[in-house]
Amino acid sequence: MDAADLDYRTRTLNGCIPPDLVSRLIELGHGAEVEVQAGRGEWFCARERARLLAGQDRQAEALEVLAPYVATGWWNAAETMAGLLEEWGRVEEAIVLARPYAEAGDRLALRFFARLLGRYGRGDEAFALLRPYIEEWFLAAALVEISEGVGRDEDAAALLAARIEEPKHSCGAPSCRYRGIEPSNAVGLLATIRERQGRIDDAIALLHTRDATSVNGRDQLADLLARHDRIEELRTYAATEYHGHAAQRLAEVLEQRGDVAGAIAVYRQPGDSAARQVHGTVQLAQLLVRHDRGDEATEVLRLLADSPGGAEDWIVHTLCTHYADQGRAEDGLAYLDSLKARRGKEYWEFFQMRLPLMVACGRREEAIEQTRAHPEGGTWYAVQAIAELLADAGRIEEAVAILEQHESVLSSTLAGHLIDLGRVKDAVTLLQQRKPRPAMRMWTGAPTDVPPF
Repeated sequence: MDAADLDYRTRTLNGCIPPDLVSRLIELGHGAEVEVQAGRGEWFCARERARLLAGQDRQAEALEVLAPYVATGWWNAAETMAGLLEEWGRVEEAIVLARPYAEAGDRLALRFFARLLGRYGRGDEAFALLRPYIEEWFLAAALVEISEGVGRDEDAAALLAARIEEPKHSCGAPSCRYRGIEPSNAVGLLATIRERQGRIDDAIALLHTRDATSVNGRDQLADLLARHDRIEELRTYAATEYHGHAAQRLAEVLEQRGDVAGAIAVYRQPGDSAARQVHGTVQLAQLLVRHDRGDEATEVLRLLADSPGGAEDWIVHTLCTHYADQGRAEDGLAYLDSLKARRGKEYWEFFQMRLPLMVACGRREEAIEQTRAHPEGGTWYAVQAIAELLADAGRIEEAVAILEQHESVLSSTLAGHLIDLGRVKDAVTLLQQRKPRPAMRMWTGAPTDVPPF
């Protein structure tokens, strides 16, 4: 085995048995095959086999499964082994195993190792290890996490404040004053420290200076205001926050307090941004459904879908899913019919929304036939949809037959059905066929119309 090859195959799932199919093999009683493949370089099989052995308190055997992978110098394998050692209370062995990777500068290993040290009374050592990497956002986050347990909050705060005061680069305009900060999360991390120090006003003031306000659909300032019951400030902030995440947090708080009417009112406020209007409308519908007001939710979603530019694929999908959940699949189909009539044609993105609705109406065979007759019915994605309709009806052999027509693209889906049929060897052989690596093209600086752009 080779570390680079292991890393490539597990990242791309090229030429290997993916985690979901390893789980399916275990569930269907094919643990012996997983054990065999674990010894043949299949990382996900080895990882699952080690976890199963660990759960049976067979520690030596679990480590033996992982040892050949660790011997390649691949961090992912070493991290898995170190995690097991820590679970078993063998912390010093975990530290010894992880240290060389961290000292070699592997960023993921650094974070893991520092957190490991921090959990077992060696926070000062962890802090010193991470300090030189303060410019990297995820290592800076680990440093702030560790600083709390060793009384080093002010040291961490000083490091972050220095980064904020002297951005690495700036466009010169006040509006992008904070875009040159490295790490990019410096303001948020410093606010985290100030909050846990009880300096709430300082944390709030800091968060008001951010250029980007939301990460992964959450707004740190909105969450902070909610935690500290500063509802009027949250209400004021929600009225102007562009993405609508602060409004969502305010509505969540009000709903949790039993003020459903107040939460609904928050979502009904139009706001200034299209993003807030659209997402807020969907969240309003979800709120109404939670409180058994499905008909109102339907009206809200219909108004959104029928608004100018509102019939985007994800909005229509949300509406059709809502119709199905409300037991109104026929109404969902009727809406898709009206949309098709308005546009004169039906792209695949919208046609595929028909399929679960037709099944809910007892029209599975018609769904299959319509999919085959669709202008894109011969594509791999349409074939995959047909195979799903067949498999859900227990017609797995038929699903396999049509998936074999697109074996190179749908190998994982096909392999899953082969496993269901007990054709485990065929499934494994199929999955282990490697696709050629895409050629890496060097950028010359010249314009191009060939992807990747």
